[in-house]
Amino acid sequence: MRSISEQERRARLAMRHRLAPPARRDDVVEIARSLVALHATDPATVFLSVAARSTAATPALVEKALYDDRALLRMLAMRRTMFVVPVELVPVLQASCADALAAKQRRTYARFLEQAGVIEDDVEGWWRDVERATHDALVARGEATGAQLSADEPRLRTRIDAAPGKAYSKPTSITTWVLVTLGAEGRIVRGRPNGSWISSQYRWAPIEAWLPGGVPVLPADEARAELLRAWLRSFGPAPVSDLKWWTGWTLGDVKKGLARLDVTEVDLGGTTGLLLSDDLEPVPAPEPWAALLPALDPTPMGWQARSWYLGDHGPALFDKNGNVGPTIWWDGRIVGGWAQRKDGEIATRLLEDVGADAEAAIEAEAARLPAWYGDVRATPRFRTPLERELTS
Repeated sequence: MRSISEQERRARLAMRHRLAPPARRDDVVEIARSLVALHATDPATVFLSVAARSTAATPALVEKALYDDRALLRMLAMRRTMFVVPVELVPVLQASCADALAAKQRRTYARFLEQAGVIEDDVEGWWRDVERATHDALVARGEATGAQLSADEPRLRTRIDAAPGKAYSKPTSITTWVLVTLGAEGRIVRGRPNGSWISSQYRWAPIEAWLPGGVPVLPADEARAELLRAWLRSFGPAPVSDLKWWTGWTLGDVKKGLARLDVTEVDLGGTTGLLLSDDLEPVPAPEPWAALLPALDPTPMGWQARSWYLGDHGPALFDKNGNVGPTIWWDGRIVGGWAQRKDGEIATRLLEDVGADAEAAIEAEAARLPAWYGDVRATPRFRTPLERELTS
């Protein structure tokens, strides 16, 4: 069995994830493709993930790829998480993740409607009719906000209390529920937001605005295999448990997908990992490199077993739900964290001694960020202990 050390895994990470300077690019789509998909729960993550992997890209270049060229698309996929993905990968994510998510969301929302008693009978038929009318209204407008669509389709203003009797109970309209379901089903897509690149107030558009023929249909088993292939190419080697965690699938679905691929078992220091069989050649280590990655960046969020790059720094850099904050990397390992303060200053803190050369490289990376942010101030959606300390 081929043995792959932590050092080689870090070398693969450096080059495959475009973090070492020789691997950096200014092609936004290519950066996204290198990581399979960019985490997009926090809108700022998409832009700052590109910043860390480029030399001269700008927020405007990311917006161009998303909203002008429409070579990237924002969608819910693995683990019901928002991602920005290259359009060629959309059919794979739709069939392997989003279709099941749409069905689950529809069942959940129908249950809320039944519990609330606002629809006397045929809740499913009523919901489907609201979806149809909402989609028709969006097609007629070409692009619209949720508020505009609720003006066109009054049933979107139906208010439901999803948690009656709870302290956090708050009746809400079903507008977002309907739009999320239509989006998960691949019929509509989040377009350009109202505001800057950190805004999450999106306008919606029919999927045909990005994919003229709609989302091509793939068999789910084929799509799962293709997603696993892409992940192993970018994130491998890794144990099966990492693939299961990242995809959010059952172990059975992961194994079925892997059975369609040519994979080889490798030794990861006592743990069995998997690699694509045509990807077994050693990867030379690049020169030592530094990077400042944003909260929820796809690299630190790419594996469930993180000790080989995280060490003992998890409590300071992750919240209680497993969301990573802004991290400082040196030569394939997380060695500290950073934050943007209210005045725009980039504050850093190292959690271990990395030496003078590393400190200089880290300072140089931090010095690149103010120009990227400009006047924008972005607080991570999920705040972590060190990030809070640096901004207090």
